[in-house]
Amino acid sequence: MTIEQRREKLESLGRFLNQFKRSGFEKDDNLPQNDPYFDLLKDRIEQAVHHNGWFTLENVVFSLEQWSKALTRDNLQKWLSKYNFQEVEPKTVGIIMAGNIPLVGFHDFISVLVSGHKVLVKQSSNDKLLFPVIADYLKAIAPEWKEKIELLPDSKDGASKMTNFDAVIATGSNNTARYFEYYFAGKPSIIRKNRNSVAVLTGEETPEELSALAEDIFRYYGLGCRNVSKLYVPEDYDFNAFFEAIYSWNPIINQAKYANNYDYNKAVYLMSQFKLLENGFLILKEDESLSSPIATLFYERYENLDALKKDLNTRKDEIQCIVGNGVYENEVGFGQTQHPGLWDYADNVDTLAFLTQKI
Repeated sequence: MTIEQRREKLESLGRFLNQFKRSGFEKDDNLPQNDPYFDLLKDRIEQAVHHNGWFTLENVVFSLEQWSKALTRDNLQKWLSKYNFQEVEPKTVGIIMAGNIPLVGFHDFISVLVSGHKVLVKQSSNDKLLFPVIADYLKAIAPEWKEKIELLPDSKDGASKMTNFDAVIATGSNNTARYFEYYFAGKPSIIRKNRNSVAVLTGEETPEELSALAEDIFRYYGLGCRNVSKLYVPEDYDFNAFFEAIYSWNPIINQAKYANNYDYNKAVYLMSQFKLLENGFLILKEDESLSSPIATLFYERYENLDALKKDLNTRKDEIQCIVGNGVYENEVGFGQTQHPGLWDYADNVDTLAFLTQKI
């Protein structure tokens, strides 16, 4: 397949995923090979909701919506245009996927495929139902990919079950990353560790911007590396406007797993006599750490914005996104952390450059 043919197949996948929206599922009979995959993915969405308590219907379909919006002709051309795929020697690339949010490893998967390599996928047991349908749909619309896509069977140890590969992309915790680095030593690799996202507020934000920030905080219950887990605020910052702007997300406390975390963390903090701010569905705790527990948002006050920027630069290997409004270079706008472009690489590591130049 030429790069243009691969691009067209990913564009077709985008149209397939576009049938699944939060506003409702609507089958498009004009799509190639849509039967039986529409009904199959519809069923798997329902199964995923029951399989993983964090994968609500809202969040699963939100993920599908974002991928349908990403996989358009214009986006794909913008993404692929700066790479040279003509001299790529096809290899086998293993991908070990995390399972914290729906389809979290999908960007790695399409990057390997579009580069011309074979992809060997180890899914997370937490997110194993949606991806096989999408992979089978791609095989149906592009028979050339039948030999290029292999999904490994379930196992507790993804690394030890992966054999006959030339390079690897693995995502996990800081602890599993150390294991991956040991196990995959000698192989070209991208090993991703824990990262968190932060927001820098000045006190000049509009209610609309703060409301959009709530999306960055609460989407996927805060489980993604692009979720804002910490706020940096001025010394005299008043949180009243913030709490008022995020109040529309209060139904999140009705989700049992989230509510359990809220109650547990609040009890632990109160027993430890920490000073807290809370509104019934979110706990704010002053803390220098970047990674906050579920239902908790850390915050830290700053005196000087320039000094804060220098501090954030020293911690750039821990940070995925910085949200703000004109205060930081390469920042992400309010409400945009869960809408990355295809060219917004995790950990700022250019996956396609790795796949086209380094293996």
